[in-house]
Amino acid sequence: MSLNRLQLVCNYLPSGVHLLAVSKGQPASSIRELAELGQQDFGESRLQDAVKKIDSLDDLKDLRWHFIGHLQSNKVRGVVQYFDFIHSIDSYLLAERISRIAGEEERHPEGMIQVKLREDPTKGGFHPEHLLEVWPKLIGLPNLNITGLMTMAPISLDLKERRNLFKECRHLADHLGMTNCSMGMSRDWQEAVEAGATWLRLGTKLFGKRSDDVNFNTDITKDD
Repeated sequence: MSLNRLQLVCNYLPSGVHLLAVSKGQPASSIRELAELGQQDFGESRLQDAVKKIDSLDDLKDLRWHFIGHLQSNKVRGVVQYFDFIHSIDSYLLAERISRIAGEEERHPEGMIQVKLREDPTKGGFHPEHLLEVWPKLIGLPNLNITGLMTMAPISLDLKERRNLFKECRHLADHLGMTNCSMGMSRDWQEAVEAGATWLRLGTKLFGKRSDDVNFNTDITKDD
């Protein structure tokens, strides 16, 4: 089943679009199964859970770990130590802290700046106007390689509205000279690809139903 899911998604993706398997809530055995099929990039959002899995999969040297959840300031050191990519830098103070701790740890994580393109009390991020104001300071931070933007669509938006939001993110990234856009999840990944995503964050579409999922449809082209 995992092979079929992975092939269905990968066959659809154009060149330059990378697949990030969202492995939060999945056991290490499921990650290993997908890794053995060729998947290298995995996303986690809870540091404590992720560390256990990363350590248990240490024999798989080609894996790249992405932190995709809200990053609390007291978790920055652990994330810098264990993760290669951070997709959810949602404030200048957080970026500054990551930069400082990365220097202390002699690490150089790749970061993406989370932008908030629609009002949504459940999500954080830079408003575009604020991002443009602080951008020169952000890209000047040492030890942090900022390569793009990340955004999430509010759950209330329909697919057309999501596509428009993703296009705005791509336009903003282009304006800032950034290559990457981390956007699109299991229910709107095709719209994200059409809008110019370079990283897709897919969980259910790759791993299947988790114990806390409901109404899962195994058709890869449909919403969860």
